[in-house]
Amino acid sequence: MTAPDYETLIDAETWAFIRATEAAYPADAVALTLAQQRAVYDAMCAVFYAGRPAGVRVRDTMIGGVSCREYAGSHRTVVYFHGGGFVVGSLNSHDDVCAEFAAQTGFTVISVDYRLSPEHQHPAAYDDALAVVRAIPGHVVLVGDSAGANLAAAVTATVPVAGQVLIYPGLGGDRSKGSYLTHAHAPMLTLADVDFYAGIRHGGVEPVGDAKVAPLQATHFTGLPPTVAFSAECDPLADDARNYVAQIRAAGGQATWVNEPGLVHGYLRARHSVPRAKASFARIIDAITQLG
Repeated sequence: MTAPDYETLIDAETWAFIRATEAAYPADAVALTLAQQRAVYDAMCAVFYAGRPAGVRVRDTMIGGVSCREYAGSHRTVVYFHGGGFVVGSLNSHDDVCAEFAAQTGFTVISVDYRLSPEHQHPAAYDDALAVVRAIPGHVVLVGDSAGANLAAAVTATVPVAGQVLIYPGLGGDRSKGSYLTHAHAPMLTLADVDFYAGIRHGGVEPVGDAKVAPLQATHFTGLPPTVAFSAECDPLADDARNYVAQIRAAGGQATWVNEPGLVHGYLRARHSVPRAKASFARIIDAITQLG
């Protein structure tokens, strides 16, 4: 298999984002202790923190017994699950992203501070995500990135929602083929990283066939809500978005796959510095708005 030519696929602005990320969050971060991983992840997010748009009203609250942050808007509600491999991330790591979602859509955004692994094994994160969604009445759209997108997809198989937007989701696809191999050594996320995170929720023993862990391993895809799944081209997880959308469409559902050329895992943080990421963020906003 010929390795991708990332020097050609990835533009200069995205490479600058990658280098800035690596300066704060080393490529071998999974080799660090959990405390060190969380510290460097928080520091990296702080480097790219863009602040909240003026006028966004924010409060921390409990919903369904789970710590959340609410960005006030209209009666339409977006529930957001942050990424971080189920190991890192918090209400603060994606605070500016959620504030911009609220400002640009006009909807209320609820960011969920679900429990992290390995201290809290599966189904702790899923249970938290489910509890929050069940506690919110009315028209709800689920949004998540990476591990958070996994939680969104798992919850939508249980609770009826208006729609879901998944951003570079990890959905438990077959890691022996496709993008997992083509982009096994991609910048920002490698196959080795994915392997590490796959077992972290289960004491190192990855379950098979549990759709609450791996939505792509569900036995059926009927009844799922309208879905828009975004993938980064240079990401081992890219095929998960494509294959999930294909399964929904094959089951008669409404789903759209958007593969963003030349982008890498984690590009939400590049939305203010990389034109490609800014354009994708606009498409994400549009998808949320349409589903809402």
